[in-house]
Amino acid sequence: MSEETHQAPAGPQSILARRLIFAGATLLSLASIAFALQLYRTLGLRIYNEQFLAGMVSLAMALVYMTQPVKLGAPRTQVPWYDWLLAALSIAIGLHWIFRFPALSESMTERPLDGLIVAFLTVPMIVEALRRTVGWTLTIVVIVFLVYAPLGQYVPGSLAGLPVPVPRLAYYLTWDPGSMLGLPVMVAATIVIAFVFFGNLLFASGGSAFFTEIALTLMGRFRGGSAKIAVTASCLFGMISGSAVSNVASVGVLTIPLMRRGGYQSHVAAAIEAVASTGGQLMPPVMGAAAFLMAEFLQVPYKEVAIAAALPSLLYYYALFIQADLLAAKVGATPIDMQEVPPIGQVLKQGWHFVIPFGVLIYCLFWLNWSPEKAALAASAVLIVTGMTLGYGKTKLKFSDIFAALKGTGMVSLDLLMITAAAGFIIGVLNISGLSFSLTLLLVQVGANSLWLLLILAALVSIVLGMGMPTVGVYVLLAALVAPALVKVGLSPMASHMFVLYFGMMSMITPPVALAAFAAASLANTDPMKTGWTAVRFGWIAYIIPFLFVRAPSLLLEGSMESIVTAVITSLFGVWLICAAVTGYAMRTLSTPMRLAFALAGVLLFLPAELMTHGEWTDIAGFALGVVLVVSEWMATRRTKTIAA
Repeated sequence: MSEETHQAPAGPQSILARRLIFAGATLLSLASIAFALQLYRTLGLRIYNEQFLAGMVSLAMALVYMTQPVKLGAPRTQVPWYDWLLAALSIAIGLHWIFRFPALSESMTERPLDGLIVAFLTVPMIVEALRRTVGWTLTIVVIVFLVYAPLGQYVPGSLAGLPVPVPRLAYYLTWDPGSMLGLPVMVAATIVIAFVFFGNLLFASGGSAFFTEIALTLMGRFRGGSAKIAVTASCLFGMISGSAVSNVASVGVLTIPLMRRGGYQSHVAAAIEAVASTGGQLMPPVMGAAAFLMAEFLQVPYKEVAIAAALPSLLYYYALFIQADLLAAKVGATPIDMQEVPPIGQVLKQGWHFVIPFGVLIYCLFWLNWSPEKAALAASAVLIVTGMTLGYGKTKLKFSDIFAALKGTGMVSLDLLMITAAAGFIIGVLNISGLSFSLTLLLVQVGANSLWLLLILAALVSIVLGMGMPTVGVYVLLAALVAPALVKVGLSPMASHMFVLYFGMMSMITPPVALAAFAAASLANTDPMKTGWTAVRFGWIAYIIPFLFVRAPSLLLEGSMESIVTAVITSLFGVWLICAAVTGYAMRTLSTPMRLAFALAGVLLFLPAELMTHGEWTDIAGFALGVVLVVSEWMATRRTKTIAA
């Protein structure tokens, strides 16, 4: 699920290595499922959460050393002796963690020798495993924090830290429950693995083909159908995959060539796919892994995060959809050839049952108030039954597919477990050095003078920190560094965390390092930077709406029903007007003065009434101006058609 994962193209040749990797990856998934279902307690085992997490991290670390070579992206034809040694050492460390955690975690002051040895081995081994899985960007960030801790006292100004000796730091990061074996790893080892397993089962049972074909049947016959297919399919895939880049790679292979054949320029097609794929992690009911982390950080049920994210994410895709439609009319993009569009009745007849597991998931999450991992496992159980009995077309789920899904889930979780373990290092350094308090105080001082300046600074920091980093890593970093300052100046915790999540996600399409846009550009064989800036234009709403929902709770579906309904209606009309201005087309090509007028009307409508005193007048003015502009364009178009006739 990481955006920067570097997988070796070939597996090891050794039969022993292949069997150990298969067994280890499958065990990761099964251990997570057993923990989520509390099977350990059923068997009479009483273990700390940290003991379970230690086993998961150590097993994942061993698999990383067995599957990922020292040189990123290099082919791995065999496991060299030193990686066998590191893998064995990872397992030994894990066993020591498991058996000695209760005693050593309570000996922070004494720091016994065996605990120190494990600590000094664990920290560099996690960092190296992180580098092998996600590359250098996040690894350098982690190293900077690790270096800061013992040297922070020498940093001048308000960011100076407390003196932290290296032995104390290493022991704390390894054995304290608030550090490496803390909340981020818990979310990855339970919730995220359950949802990845659900996604793998969905694809193995034909769900990927169903999503593609339902998007094709619903959108293919309309103008710009290829782009609308990309938006729809990428939204559906993105909710499950949890990775913008992997979403681009899986969906873009089909949609980008379709858009190019339909009349879209290569960089435009790539940009639409990148923006659509990025938004999947913001779309309920199954958002990306960061959303589950957000729920845990905020100590609220996941359904509250999903409800808060609903309207902003719908507006995100609505804006992208409208721009794709208007641009299709402007450039004359053609619909999909009807011979390529399967009958909708046939698609629904074969795949109607895919609605059932999603219904079970939503019911368990929102009505039964089950934990996310248990809800995902319930949906997976239903999917196994429907997939094995009904399938999709000629594709039916087999027992071998279930084992493959378990193994695939374990392999996908490797980078997540390394990312969250390293994120635990960052959180640990922030706590033990006092940097968290110092940084929050500094940002609060900025916010005391100007809230908007603080928000702009937070947005820029979020985008810059997110460049080249996987979503989970950047969210944890921002949740620890930036979100507390926003809460301190009076913003709601939900809005503050949603703010940094949005801008962290926008790093996926924001140059100079826009991983999703660059991945789409490579598929379209076009200029990456041009694609990135085009993606910024298509994703304009994601750069604006966070500034609005931090002060307008109605956009997060908080407040009275009247304010929420008003916000929805005015936002939809306002977004359409702004999209027309951005595209330069409404019912015909717009002149520059008309584009400015459309933009003004859209902004007046899009601004929530809560932002200012008597804000309802901006809605009235924007609505009146928008109606005048639309009617005038409609009449002008009618006159043009009459003259042409």
